[in-house]
Amino acid sequence: MSPHWLHHWRFPLWSDAAMGKDWAKGLTAASDPRVERSAVARRGLRYVRHMPVEQDRRLRAGWRTLPLEWSDTMAYVVGLMATDGCLSGDRRHLFFDSNDRQLVEVFLTCLGRANRYRTVKTRTGNDHFQAAFGDVDFYRWLLQVGLTPRKSLTMGAVHVPDEFIIPFARGLFDGDGHLANFTHAPTRVTAPAYRYERLWLYFNCGSRAHLEWLRERLKTLLDLDSYLEVLKARPDKNEFYRLKLGNRASVRMLTAFYADQAAPRLERKWLKWNDYFNRHLLA
Repeated sequence: MSPHWLHHWRFPLWSDAAMGKDWAKGLTAASDPRVERSAVARRGLRYVRHMPVEQDRRLRAGWRTLPLEWSDTMAYVVGLMATDGCLSGDRRHLFFDSNDRQLVEVFLTCLGRANRYRTVKTRTGNDHFQAAFGDVDFYRWLLQVGLTPRKSLTMGAVHVPDEFIIPFARGLFDGDGHLANFTHAPTRVTAPAYRYERLWLYFNCGSRAHLEWLRERLKTLLDLDSYLEVLKARPDKNEFYRLKLGNRASVRMLTAFYADQAAPRLERKWLKWNDYFNRHLLA
């Protein structure tokens, strides 16, 4: 007979596992709380939060406030995640890496998270910035729209609605694109004094399928022509691809990117465009 004080405890003083596999033989959920707990676990019932996240001081500082639905801000975030982001193999954690501190801060601000990130040194001694956090719901939502772990070489189409293609492309551009603005002499022999200024926008990616999809979307939705370039692989590296927009297409794309001056952006790339705009297009 167990001591009388043991019946006042809701849970046993020993682990269920230590009692052997037949410990529940002859017991029911009504007579033993351990059987009820085991049945609940087998049914796969999940914990239900009773306190709203916004009221929980333990989570409030680092919780995402951006709704899991398409919007201009979410489209921009998905573009950033498609380039500089990473979905961990544990199906819970997400990472965002950049050499631009401001871009990491913009990314976290868009999500509504606190600006918590770490600074690491690269092999060349430069600063690199990384935000890391767990968000199962956001992780699953990104899977649904077309992002995957180890996406660099395998990513294809992203299921972004047509009305959000511009902020999505701005995220791709800020994350892994670049803007070339230079002056050269195209007719050195016939007109050596003639100079022409170029403005070329590039989207860079290790996945050809993704850039071919983006090229088709830009042509269909915005009537923008582009050219897919293949860069030869270096030793022990994969081929790399970039989607190039010429002068006219680049001006149209950048004008659409920054039509809303309050839209999130990487400042250093906007400044290069703004300088060109003020010199050539400002009436």
